[in-house]
Amino acid sequence: MGEQALQFFIACVTAAGFGIAIAAFGCGIAQGIACKSAVEGIARNPESSGKVTVTMIIGLALMESLCIYTLVVALILIYAHPQAGAIAALFGAGH
Repeated sequence: MGEQALQFFIACVTAAGFGIAIAAFGCGIAQGIACKSAVEGIARNPESSGKVTVTMIIGLALMESLCIYTLVVALILIYAHPQAGAIAALFGAGH
């Protein structure tokens, strides 16, 4: 049981790491494109600066929330799984 729990933990940590890396990469690219487009729009029409900035900030917040959701799922995978007691006992934390 202990070895299976450790293998499950390793799989969870690996999945969490890849998941957060992919999410951060995607969010970074999307936020860069959004900022680029907003700056180009403001450069073409400086009077629209206020509306474009507010819309961009709302969009950036929504994009960042996707990365935060991925972080929450990654933390759940690492810390809140059914075999946490067996893994803690393997590392000596269960005594």
